[in-house]
Amino acid sequence: MTAPKTAGHGNGRPPGRGGVILGIDPGTALTGYGIVEKTGNRLTALSYGVVRTPAGLELHERLAQLFDELSALLDRYQPTVAAVESLFFNVNVRTALAVGHARGVCLLACSQAGCGLYEYTPQQVKQAVVGYGKAEKQQVQRMVTTLLGLREVPRPDDAADALAVAICQANSMAVLNATRRSREKGNA
Repeated sequence: MTAPKTAGHGNGRPPGRGGVILGIDPGTALTGYGIVEKTGNRLTALSYGVVRTPAGLELHERLAQLFDELSALLDRYQPTVAAVESLFFNVNVRTALAVGHARGVCLLACSQAGCGLYEYTPQQVKQAVVGYGKAEKQQVQRMVTTLLGLREVPRPDDAADALAVAICQANSMAVLNATRRSREKGNA
């Protein structure tokens, strides 16, 4: 197997003991990924980028490449959970179907890697990252940069979107854990 052909950034270190979360912004040509480690209340970007598939390939070949490269990322970082942005309604049915295929491949790769899987709408991601479900893309990108202590806005946009999905999952986990602890105290 060859090394993944992902175009990504990260601090080059393998994941530590904290919870590792994979955020995914699915697409056929570009699938954004963001790998974030949550340690206490701190979030650290371990890696982010995109999986690119050449336009000249047949759809099934593009999907196979996406599966292989995403599987390599899952094997390297071993996230405990993955979060995928859900498909939004698209006027172009052909594009929506292609993105749906890519999304299915992402879900399969994560499932086979043993990750817990969560799905969020774009509005839920914006709400979790910015505090407003109708935030502009630039607002989300600036908050991603701030929350993860990055020097610049992640590029391309698909990578920033995937990091936002991972942050959304991290915030959701905190709420779920607090709710669970509260219930346990009430039952004690």
